[in-house]
Amino acid sequence: MDERLENLRSTKNPKARIKIMKGHFATSNSHLDTYIDMSTVKIRHNNAREAAKVLAQEYVTSTYVDTIVCLDETSVIGAFLAEQLADSTHMNNISVITPEYNGLGQIMFRDNQQRMIKDQQVLVLAASITTGKTIKRAIDSVLYYGGTICGVCSIFSAVTKVAGMEVKTIFTSKDLPAYHAYEPNKCPMCEAGDRVEAIVNSFGYS
Repeated sequence: MDERLENLRSTKNPKARIKIMKGHFATSNSHLDTYIDMSTVKIRHNNAREAAKVLAQEYVTSTYVDTIVCLDETSVIGAFLAEQLADSTHMNNISVITPEYNGLGQIMFRDNQQRMIKDQQVLVLAASITTGKTIKRAIDSVLYYGGTICGVCSIFSAVTKVAGMEVKTIFTSKDLPAYHAYEPNKCPMCEAGDRVEAIVNSFGYS
């Protein structure tokens, strides 16, 4: 697989980079013709820090943030993002938390984390947004626990808005013009008889 991955660097900051690979892939919500590998930007602290710098620019002068909810294994980026926002605006401690998923796929927060949501300004951070369904569930969960959504951001997003909120992102579909997402029952690759070669999720490729 590694030899098929191609580097894609952000025009905003070349140190914030992802890797892409063409093929036929399935997620829980859709089929994709491009796999986006986030390993470097999510795991390596230098790359995560640079990605956080890009995202922080979207909020540092306009948005007060109490809590960052990290989806898709983005907690390293979330910690650097919190540091950037706190240092630039002299905010108090920003909470960086990762939610759980229950057996029904609903996003939940344990009792010990709920105080970091209730009456707080919450920024939702994701690695990749394809359809926005997961983000919508995260927003619904934050609202259920009494929080207020102050922003949605990601490393890559194929959509510009979720639940009426603008998505701030490093990479968009314009950076990946060959990227397409399809409903599983309307996938042209399936219709052409092309096998799904891997299942992909926030943990990666398998």
